[in-house]
Amino acid sequence: MTLIKSISGIRGTIGGSPNNNLTPIDAVKFAAAYGSWLKDYSGKEKLTVVIGRDARLSGEMIQNLVVSTLVGLGIDIIDLDLSTTPTVEIAVPLEKADGGIILTASHNPKQWNALKLLNEKGEFLNAEEGAKILAIAEADDFDFATVDDLGAVIKNDAYFDIHVDEVLNLSLVDADVIKAKKFKVVVDGVNSTGGIAIPKLLEALDVEVVKLYCEPTGHFPHNPEPLKEHLGDICKKVVEEQADFGIVVDPDVDRLAFISNDGEMFGEEYTLVACADYVLGKTPGSTVSNLSSSRALRDITVKHGGSYEAAAVGEVNVVTKMKENKAIIGGEGNGGIIYPESHYGRDALVGTALFLMLMAERGGTVAELRASYPSYFMSKKKIELTPELDVDGLLKAMYEKYQNEEISNIDGVKIDFAENWVHLRKSNTEPIIRVYTEAKSQSEADGLADKIISEIKIIAGI
Repeated sequence: MTLIKSISGIRGTIGGSPNNNLTPIDAVKFAAAYGSWLKDYSGKEKLTVVIGRDARLSGEMIQNLVVSTLVGLGIDIIDLDLSTTPTVEIAVPLEKADGGIILTASHNPKQWNALKLLNEKGEFLNAEEGAKILAIAEADDFDFATVDDLGAVIKNDAYFDIHVDEVLNLSLVDADVIKAKKFKVVVDGVNSTGGIAIPKLLEALDVEVVKLYCEPTGHFPHNPEPLKEHLGDICKKVVEEQADFGIVVDPDVDRLAFISNDGEMFGEEYTLVACADYVLGKTPGSTVSNLSSSRALRDITVKHGGSYEAAAVGEVNVVTKMKENKAIIGGEGNGGIIYPESHYGRDALVGTALFLMLMAERGGTVAELRASYPSYFMSKKKIELTPELDVDGLLKAMYEKYQNEEISNIDGVKIDFAENWVHLRKSNTEPIIRVYTEAKSQSEADGLADKIISEIKIIAGI
């Protein structure tokens, strides 16, 4: 049982004792802290907040607690009920709201839930804002409204359709081009809200949809993180149905993975590569991903005459770097597509539409498309930490050891060699150093990781 308080919100497991898990008391306290911060941040007398949730089993309970708490602060609520993270993100500015909360633990298993906090632009809060909310919660610094000033709740169930319309109206999405291809696609919605949103988009584009786990019951049929080891059912289904490809999303629909027509993983890292390939071919410009994402995005960007830059790990860091560089597309290697023409947030609906456009215009199969991209393999290992280890000292020593290479220390230590790279960073949630590598073969990626781990252990004397 765990409760993790971070700058981006609060997440934890349901049940147990307050301050150790995400109990009703914790949900109320952090909703009150966010509402209190928002009143101070906005400087307005009357506020509106958009609330939406994924389909996980605890969602309705947490939603009722959060909504009632904000109403008690005098804040009006636009209640989207079942929704997705990107749907809430686009709803905040469309409704001219002052903020938003998404109730989802993203790819975490069913026992988890979380409050993800947004500003008036529908974007995640920065570190300073998140720290203020944690301080308010710690101090129990709340001032609730009197009976005549309580907030009101307006229910709005139109936002799945509004979100689909927003995607179809993007300048690089031509519905007629996609409709003419008569694609057939299998969708794994992991029994959450992606099972509503993704088929709704596909059906609007005349795509034949084969639904797999698309009932929003919250009973996840497999581990909800869209990784190869969890996706045997859809890989098999794509081949059985002779579908053009498969689509997998996580419970809150901000991560997107494709299954090729041959039942093989397209690769989460290559979701962004493919979408960027399409966008850059139409509108040249710069791209951004995080330091732990595949080099393939850089290769594709350079091929199109653009420039690439890496940000520290974390969506808010990627968005900040994208704004600085005026990037036309960016995201994270976990299947998160950020397309600023839509909004500054990871959005699986936007990614799906861009990928359909790429396939419609380029022709051929999804397996052939994947084979056309630079082929990289990743290794993700870790070093367990003990209290006596000086992690910052270890990272500094590795930085100095490889200072003659192309190197960055904006988020741990990232060393770019000619043919491969390694990224070392301290985990925010576990007592470990993450060791990510990428190379032209799996054995080379694993070998580089093992070499770096050995060097760190020698320096640490372990």
